[in-house]
Amino acid sequence: MMKGLSILLVDDEPLMRLSMVDALEAVGYDVYAAGSGTEGVEAIWKHTFDLVITDLRLPGADGLAVLKAAKDKSPDTDVIVITAHGSVETAVGAMKLGAVDYLTKPFQMDELLLIVERVARVVTLRRENQDLKATLEDKFSFNGILGANSRMRGVLDKIKLVAATDSTVLILGESGTGKELVANAVHQNSPRRDQPLIKVSCAALPETLLEAELFGHEKGAFTGALRQRRGRFELAHRGTLFLDEIGELSPVVQVKLLRVLQERKFERVGGNDTIDADVRLVCATQKDLRKEVAQGRFREDLYYRLNVVQVIVPPLRERQEDILVIAEHVLDACSGKLNKKLKGFSPPARELLLRYSYPGNVRELVNMVERAVALGHERGSIRPEDLCGFQSCPYLGGIPQESCGFCSEGLTGGKKKADGPLTTLAEAREVFEKDYIVSVLERVDGSRTTGAKILGLSRKALWEKCKRYGIPSPYDDGQEEEGS
Repeated sequence: MMKGLSILLVDDEPLMRLSMVDALEAVGYDVYAAGSGTEGVEAIWKHTFDLVITDLRLPGADGLAVLKAAKDKSPDTDVIVITAHGSVETAVGAMKLGAVDYLTKPFQMDELLLIVERVARVVTLRRENQDLKATLEDKFSFNGILGANSRMRGVLDKIKLVAATDSTVLILGESGTGKELVANAVHQNSPRRDQPLIKVSCAALPETLLEAELFGHEKGAFTGALRQRRGRFELAHRGTLFLDEIGELSPVVQVKLLRVLQERKFERVGGNDTIDADVRLVCATQKDLRKEVAQGRFREDLYYRLNVVQVIVPPLRERQEDILVIAEHVLDACSGKLNKKLKGFSPPARELLLRYSYPGNVRELVNMVERAVALGHERGSIRPEDLCGFQSCPYLGGIPQESCGFCSEGLTGGKKKADGPLTTLAEAREVFEKDYIVSVLERVDGSRTTGAKILGLSRKALWEKCKRYGIPSPYDDGQEEEGS
């Protein structure tokens, strides 16, 4: 039995109402009594109750009105209806509207207490789940960033501290680790939270367009500048500007950005008016900016201006405790969206998740689970084949698949050791791309059209890649021209 359960009792028979109040209070429940439906509805809107017990036949507002008011006020409030013998159909109708149970008069008081005790247990579990969820949210999550790993806890603690300041933040980490989520958290927990958060990907635009994108331009500043345009610094005034892939800035834009950070002023491209910039800057990159400075590709003075507070987001392979935390969070969210009643991950699927190294980091894990939910059964648990996407994956006893990340790491769960010296990720990608193009062309007997279609490339793009990698092909002999 749950002590402190708050109950609203609505019944127009004084003796019956008094008897029920005495019985419920005798076992420790808090009871508020109302003698009419109208009084009960008023009490519902003034107070919060865990349980409402109401007669269906009442003067003024009837029991269904009390039920509706209780559910409108709080869907979690449980309702028990009381009806006269022979009106069971009405009670069943009330249950379809949200009542949890019903009693028919006359009834024994012990019968009422048993039903109330059952409801109390449900309320207790609901409260415990809510408390647990709140505890887990506080312990493992912060503004959408999940982390049980000690290093991630340090990252979250650092975000909370720096968010309250106006310091420039430099976020470092591999692609897919969640650097943008960190930027969001910094802004949402800062004094600027009610002002704009403007985002720019520095790698997505060429130098000339990026400069105009950041600082705006005047009409006629360059070909195509048909009107004055405000830049991202102006749009982020009094708010936060997030510059992703800051390591891709050209030297010209680096100089202009340095001036903004030093003087808090800038001019639009093609303009003479000086504009104030009250902007909190948050930057992110997967590059090692110290190496970029040493090699002369990034200004040292700008690096120190940006590197006021550094937040390093560790790759997922170094925070294994977070894998299942993130996977289960994504599973719950995706299951709800797709209205699937999935029961978590099967033990083999959990093992598979924990054995993989996630070169694509959190982004890869999220995509993997989303695919598993989409392909998984309507009910039941996520299985290994749902995660892999290939029935013949070697993890499942089959042959390797070229596009399966699990396959590339072999059957033992450890990373496959490459022969020869270690190489950069870019070089490794080129080796894979060349080998894959060769394998596709071999399978299609060198057909450029078919091969390009399988690879998702235009025929010209395929020709250029073959030329780049020195791949012999039927169209090197002049059968197909470069521009075809």
